[in-house]
Amino acid sequence: MTLPAKPRIFIDGEAGTTGLQIRARLAERTDLELVSIDAEKRKDDAERARLLNSVDVAILCLPDEASRQAVAMIENDRVRVLDASSAHRVEPGWTYGFPELSTAQEAAIRTSTRVSVPGCYPTGMIGLVRPLVDARLLASDYPVSVHGASGYSGGGRTLVDAMEGRGGAHKLAGPYRAYGLTLDHKHVPEMRTYGGLAHAPLFTPSVGAWRQGMLVEVPLHTRLLGGATGRDLHEALRAHYEASRFVDVMEFGDGSPDVLDPETLAGTNRMELFVFENPAQGHVLLMARFDNLGKGASGAAVQNLDLMLGLDAERDYAVREEVTA
Repeated sequence: MTLPAKPRIFIDGEAGTTGLQIRARLAERTDLELVSIDAEKRKDDAERARLLNSVDVAILCLPDEASRQAVAMIENDRVRVLDASSAHRVEPGWTYGFPELSTAQEAAIRTSTRVSVPGCYPTGMIGLVRPLVDARLLASDYPVSVHGASGYSGGGRTLVDAMEGRGGAHKLAGPYRAYGLTLDHKHVPEMRTYGGLAHAPLFTPSVGAWRQGMLVEVPLHTRLLGGATGRDLHEALRAHYEASRFVDVMEFGDGSPDVLDPETLAGTNRMELFVFENPAQGHVLLMARFDNLGKGASGAAVQNLDLMLGLDAERDYAVREEVTA
């Protein structure tokens, strides 16, 4: 598809946490034209439809059902769609927007008209697990468990206001909350599909009293790994991401020192992967650290946007100043 010299971009839902961060990453770009909806017409479907059909790429930062409705509004077959919701991540006809999955995945994103941005927790889990499944070091039927702890911005404007006591919301107390205790979180199908797993992983998310940044953990038992060691897993991850711009495999067992701060990569599009091992107990711990609004959402969205537009500038997709919803 031939694009104009200055592609037009519309962010449907630019006032939310993800939309604001995407806009902040695009605001100073001179190679794109950002199209915005009048604040008074954000809920005017006719105006939204007009804008959605008038641009080169529509970026959807909406709740799932609203995202499906927005896609249905697009009648112009020249409009490409980048969806930051979870509505289309495992839907046929949509390309999963995790370019580091493989060189073939990056190529697919470049040519796709429908790309779905990965969820934050799945980004960490899939980034850790899929290379090991592909390398046959982790069996596809391994009983995978995943735990994640995210900054509260991952819950969107409602949770941000509640945690910060803004917008008339009652300020929530406490440093930590576990949720998703029905064990059927909407991210599970995405994790299973793109993690290359035969069975749904056991996923337990949580939210902490910091704004941005997260840790995702996958514990493994070496007795179930068919002879693979933690060093074997680390080497497979290192080889897979050796040429990656945004994913770094850290030194084996480097806790720096024995503590990982979830906020370290806030504002960036980077992700760090760690492998820890206790051979005496037969335990390996895989961990991913990144920004839930960076590589886990908005940074990844803009990375995908550039791939879709064929723009390969050496950008870092970082946010230079704090963006608040």
